[in-house]
Amino acid sequence: MTDGGIMRGMVLFALPLMLGNILQQFYNLADTFVVGRFVGAGALAAVGAAYALMVFINSVQLGLCMGSGTLFSLHYGAGQMHELRRGVYVSFVFIGLITVVLNVAVFLLIDPLMRLLQVPADVYGMMRDYLLIVFCGILFSFIYNFFASLLRAVGNSVVPLVALIVSVVLNVVLDIVFVCVFGWGVAGAAWATVISQAVSAVWLMFYTVRRAAELLPGRQERRFSRSVLGEIGSYSLLTCLQQSVMNFGILMVQGLVNSFGTAVMAAFAAAVKIDTLAYMPAQDFGNAYSVFVAQNYGAGKGGRVRRGTRGAFALVTAFCLAVSVLVFIFAGQLMALFVGDEPDIVLIGSNYLRIEGTFYCGIGVLFLLYGYYRAVRRPAFSVVLTVISLGTRVAFAYTLSAIPSVGVSAVWWSVPVGWALADAVGLIYYRKINRLQKA
Repeated sequence: MTDGGIMRGMVLFALPLMLGNILQQFYNLADTFVVGRFVGAGALAAVGAAYALMVFINSVQLGLCMGSGTLFSLHYGAGQMHELRRGVYVSFVFIGLITVVLNVAVFLLIDPLMRLLQVPADVYGMMRDYLLIVFCGILFSFIYNFFASLLRAVGNSVVPLVALIVSVVLNVVLDIVFVCVFGWGVAGAAWATVISQAVSAVWLMFYTVRRAAELLPGRQERRFSRSVLGEIGSYSLLTCLQQSVMNFGILMVQGLVNSFGTAVMAAFAAAVKIDTLAYMPAQDFGNAYSVFVAQNYGAGKGGRVRRGTRGAFALVTAFCLAVSVLVFIFAGQLMALFVGDEPDIVLIGSNYLRIEGTFYCGIGVLFLLYGYYRAVRRPAFSVVLTVISLGTRVAFAYTLSAIPSVGVSAVWWSVPVGWALADAVGLIYYRKINRLQKA
């Protein structure tokens, strides 16, 4: 990504990321659709509420892998293959150990976590059963995310996509078999997810070993180094912190939503899936843009970074405006796909989508800012922007939703308010550091 057409290169790299991330959402999306249609609103609420906790747990290892991937891109762009392979070894051991500790912790703390989320009694049992099974797949999630981040760091976004396509198709088939044919309910949906994750993880790992061995450490590079660990940690831990703060804020919002009852939980569960799919291409383009910036920053091509940045912001803004219009117009129909003939739930979810969906440009710009600051060795500022966005959202939602005349609408409006404040700070800082670089 350090040569050739800038926007063409970013778009071609981003397309498999977009499709892959959309497919990755189908793990829980398929579970949500099948249990919502064939088990009931209570099961939909349970699986939907579980998703927020699953994303928070996954955000720890995903953030660690993304941070390492940024460092891999910097080394790759600078032609430092020996340093890249040393980093691969240290980061794999480091993130793997954290994953094991995390896996044990979530099994031990599942009930306190569910109480924190204020899960209603009528869905508590189903949600607990679903989570206990899904947590069995945390190790597979780490393996997939690590090798996908490594391949994407050197410009290969196609192979991780192929692994996901196979996995998602398998997940849909197993959902239908386990839930609709065997009648296993939410447990069947959970097992479908775990088995599918395992297939994609193992396949991608073996592909990397056999076809991309030049990225993997040799015998002399399999040594634990404090200096390499410090470098990996400076990127991985800050990116992990950013992802964790972001998803912890979402988790806090989920707890507030749960306090409004099962109907609001079910509406929120379906609406969040639609919402995530709507702006996900902007998120994935932000990740592609981050790889572009990291490789060119590592190669010392500042002018190419600035040209790519202008094009990226223009493209993401145009995309988000188009998606906002579509979601606003078809909010009701989109909700009905998930919940069927449930007019109250459709109405609640449509209100959410029309409020938040109008402002997708806010989150699109924020994804680019996250990617930029990771790539130019300022990952701490991505954490600052995340704290501003999610802190505002949580404070706004909890404060105003307590007013009876406002209620749950405050939760919906808190999202674009948080985006706007973070964007303002991120863009002001971007202009400042670029003036310093040109001086």
